[in-house]
Amino acid sequence: MAQIWAISLKELKAYFASPIAYVVTAMFLLISGYFFAMILAYGKDAGMMRYLFGNMSVILLLITPLFSMRLFAEEQKNKTLELLMTSPISDAGIVLGKFLATALLLLIMLLTTAHFPILLLVLGKPDLMPILTGYLGMFLMGCAFLAIGMLTSTWTQNQIVAAVSSFSISLLLWFLGASGSLAGAELGALMTYVSLNTHFESFSKGVLNSSDLIYYFSVIGILLFVTVRSLETRRWR
Repeated sequence: MAQIWAISLKELKAYFASPIAYVVTAMFLLISGYFFAMILAYGKDAGMMRYLFGNMSVILLLITPLFSMRLFAEEQKNKTLELLMTSPISDAGIVLGKFLATALLLLIMLLTTAHFPILLLVLGKPDLMPILTGYLGMFLMGCAFLAIGMLTSTWTQNQIVAAVSSFSISLLLWFLGASGSLAGAELGALMTYVSLNTHFESFSKGVLNSSDLIYYFSVIGILLFVTVRSLETRRWR
């Protein structure tokens, strides 16, 4: 466990030693602040913040590849991945350490918007449950995006290719629910269930379903498992 934390701290220091963490967080806060201002100006769904959460989830779809693209692609480009893989830590530990770092970075980024609900509490009496579940849903969805990005980062040493691949897969999983109505009943139901966006809707409404939690944890777990296997194949190259 200590080795996993060591990798996580190393990755976090690398993020904050470069402009990427500050620039991406600033972009997220600026765009989210704009939509929050629209809520206050026009009173659109101010109590439940569903309008804000819906737009913030789209922002996460766009910017999470910027966090995950460097995780393994940069290691491959700098020829340091082989050194890391020969260190006294398993491939699973490496993946978990890097994922934990990006998840903490995502959490920090979401916490920068904590003043939004606080301001609503000052101005009125919003329903707290949809706000709390909305943030939980965004965090879980963001972690799923990051797990996708980790996997694509093992495929190439080009960070741009990793980011584009991550965004494309995330976008596909995002729109599966919308296109499910065009397929047959059984296939459409499957596509709707697999969609990342479908399970987020319950969180934004203040509904905490165990099925949605299991879905996100399962998706993240499967993606991390495949990432470990993808990393292991490098030993045979």
